Amino acid sequence: MNIERRRVLKTLFLAGTALAAPQWVFGREYGRGQGVPWEPLTGDIPYHGTLEERFFTSQERETVAAVFAILIPSDEDGPGAAEAEAVTFIDRQLAGFYGAAQHWYMKGPFPKGAATQGYQSEHPPAQLYRLGLRELDLHCEREFGVPFRRLSEDDRHSVLEGLDNEEIEFTDLSAKTFFDLMLENVIEGFFSDPIYGGNRDLIGWRYVGFPGARYDYREFVNHNGARLDLPPVGLMGRPAWVRN
Repeated sequence: MNIERRRVLKTLFLAGTALAAPQWVFGREYGRGQGVPWEPLTGDIPYHGTLEERFFTSQERETVAAVFAILIPSDEDGPGAAEAEAVTFIDRQLAGFYGAAQHWYMKGPFPKGAATQGYQSEHPPAQLYRLGLRELDLHCEREFGVPFRRLSEDDRHSVLEGLDNEEIEFTDLSAKTFFDLMLENVIEGFFSDPIYGGNRDLIGWRYVGFPGARYDYREFVNHNGARLDLPPVGLMGRPAWVRN
């Protein structure tokens, strides 16, 4: 990924697009009047809204990992989606309430929405992935004789650019909607708290210098923009913070 794309990625993160945890997770944890679902400093494992279930078949997972590796590649500027295991993040999310659009209004009509209106597909995310991955492989087999996961890196770039530029169309769903959802999800998987399966070893946070989900930042409120060289910490904390 070139430096400009890296810069955009940092900007998206710092603007809060993918800060710490996806929006639906905050809604689940704190938006339903149930209070904070765990006690601090007791070593309890907080409920994080995703379990260990998986949604993808092995072939689907391989394909999504290949797509994500193109969208946030590993290069001289740093590790990418593969090292962060962003595919594990979305695999878990699709197996849960997000994948089923459990908390969304999902009845028609379904006219094409504006860019500012967010997700507008009639397909819940899990179904969109299943249909989209099938159509993606059908397209690649027609054009190249092999599914997406078997393409060369150059051909993978070409196909994804075709989706993004709306030069490739699918039969049962919008190819552009599918591409946009994968792009959104890989960024979330790269930057979300590691408790959700991605951002392994805090790769995304180390890359942008985010100190993580610390309890109290008041000591640093008046730092006048100075860099904070604090090691990132996830929602699970770190061993030094857990009472014996």
